[in-house]
Amino acid sequence: MTAITHIGLSVPDIEAAIKWYWEVLGFKLIAGPYTFVSELEKEHNMTNDLLGKNIKKMRNAHLVSQNQVGLELFEFQEPKMEERRKQDYQGYFHICLIADDLEKLADKIANSGGEKRSEIWNTWKGKPYYLVYCEDPFGNIIELYSHSTETMYANKE
Repeated sequence: MTAITHIGLSVPDIEAAIKWYWEVLGFKLIAGPYTFVSELEKEHNMTNDLLGKNIKKMRNAHLVSQNQVGLELFEFQEPKMEERRKQDYQGYFHICLIADDLEKLADKIANSGGEKRSEIWNTWKGKPYYLVYCEDPFGNIIELYSHSTETMYANKE
């Protein structure tokens, strides 16, 4: 079995995103933000190797959740990140977090510039397993679970 170490999200304003993920969801900044400028790098570098030579400038930072799963934020500055449309569901389109109080955290997200995108759903009739979809202020979908994925689905008939 493998384990998730971190999830990468692109945001239009890294400083605002760091602040929001810390204040609203309790993520802790552990590294950065760092700035990448391609013209200051050696000819061959990791960023351009991964993302292509068209990336001229970007910033990134590493945050960590309570259970040590990381969140890596990217602010693409040159070329500038296009505005995300709500119907863009290609590739990774959400992260899922466990919330001690699902309704309270969904309301906190909505009251801090984010959005509550769905009702609270019971995933298994007769069990106290719930989820709700929200959105951060930068257009990224955040699903909140009342329990771990394993608890919610491993024994479902």
